[in-house]
Amino acid sequence: MKRNRQWMVVLLMLAAGGLQAQAGSQDQAKPADAADAAATQSSYVIGADDTLHVDVWKEPDLTATLPVRPDGKISLPLLNDVQAAGLTPMQLAGVLTEKLKKYLADPRVTVVVTQMNSQRIFATGEVLHTGPMTLLPNMNILQALSAAGFTQFANTKGIYILRAENGKLTKIPVNYRQLLKGEGISQAILLRPGDTIVVP
Repeated sequence: MKRNRQWMVVLLMLAAGGLQAQAGSQDQAKPADAADAAATQSSYVIGADDTLHVDVWKEPDLTATLPVRPDGKISLPLLNDVQAAGLTPMQLAGVLTEKLKKYLADPRVTVVVTQMNSQRIFATGEVLHTGPMTLLPNMNILQALSAAGFTQFANTKGIYILRAENGKLTKIPVNYRQLLKGEGISQAILLRPGDTIVVP
């Protein structure tokens, strides 16, 4: 009986240690996830057709949700047209802060991208979901195809990407079956805004 109790105590101690280690690893993972999200937000480049929320602290008349026009600019009270495309949200916030210093003592500006309409790719052909889809950071061809899905008639040997470069369309073949087998990792092409995935 004593031996059984000793073994029970040892097992309980091991189980408790394992739970603490697991909890610790989860706690460590949370800051990493938050850091990744912050990095994505800080590295995102604003484009035409995006929607931005510009918040000027304690200035409700200057706070607004605005679309980025095709020319890449937004219109704000006092400042009129301001170039937004090509900047990150933090960079744009800095530009707006500097411009508002002419009118406000201590402007504090926050810019948040509420709709990433400029970061789009397209899928066409024998896919279940044709048309535009949002391009996520570091999204590759395999991830996009998993979101688009295939019809029963899809020819997975003939998949290719159409990409506009220097005013010309470039055809980039994709070997889908090799990707599924974990071969030809170089085929897992990172997608760019405006790419069109064609599944014959």
